[in-house]
Amino acid sequence: MNTLITGERLKLRRAEMTDLKFIMELQYKPENLKFIVPFSENFHTEIINSDNSKNMDVIIEEIATGAAVGYFMLCELDDIGVEWRHVIIDKKGIGYGRETLKLLMKWSFQVKKFHRGWLDCKTYNERALHLYESCGLKREGLIRECILVNGVYEDLIVLGILDREFRE
Repeated sequence: MNTLITGERLKLRRAEMTDLKFIMELQYKPENLKFIVPFSENFHTEIINSDNSKNMDVIIEEIATGAAVGYFMLCELDDIGVEWRHVIIDKKGIGYGRETLKLLMKWSFQVKKFHRGWLDCKTYNERALHLYESCGLKREGLIRECILVNGVYEDLIVLGILDREFRE
């Protein structure tokens, strides 16, 4: 079964090879590209074709229409926790980001029983930072000048949440 969890308007499901074009297009949209470092088609192909025990591409899908409206990656799935990477919503401004994040945390902590979840975010992605913090993630640190984008070194803010914080 490909569905991980279902919410009010959205469901999260494992990506399939038929989703690869959507993932690649979403990564390279100008409004998304400035906030992520995209991965190659080969990278995503390997993840989709893997057993998903360590990494997984996930599609965010509207329940009513079956349309893909976003994607993210689950990385380093282990007993301690999970990294949430590339949380990208295509349909912005209608609450899909918030619903996705709540579903993602519910799946991570209630279904998979992870101890912690975390992600990193570019310092100037104010919209995402506001969403993450309003959903309970805490700033854990700053990784200074850790990625090179168009000849400029950029910082990342690390945010995380523990299982007990999610339950509160």
